[in-house]
Amino acid sequence: MESIMPGVVISEKQFQDKVIALAILYGWRVTHFRASQIGGKWMTALQGHAGFPDLCMAHPNKGLVFAELKTERGTLDAAQINWLRTLDAAGAECYVWRPRDMQFITDLLLNGRRSA
Repeated sequence: MESIMPGVVISEKQFQDKVIALAILYGWRVTHFRASQIGGKWMTALQGHAGFPDLCMAHPNKGLVFAELKTERGTLDAAQINWLRTLDAAGAECYVWRPRDMQFITDLLLNGRRSA
């Protein structure tokens, strides 16, 4: 669990829920693929390459954003890095967000695309 504000502890799931709620509030369409526990191991059902970002968010006027969410100390694995690099090379707006980034996240979801 991590702190979103000094003295306030938040889990990655709680952080994700906050980002999704904020995106929906500002009119974004959001998708997240949930992991489930199979045989004691957490897995996400998918066909294709593993490591796709946690959130894909689209807004007709504000753009398309891919975001990988991490706790303050969370690290990216190789598959996540590969997806983010591929999306970035293809011109997508993609981020790794942590609880400390909430002001930036709020501004981006409210106003849209990053400045060039």
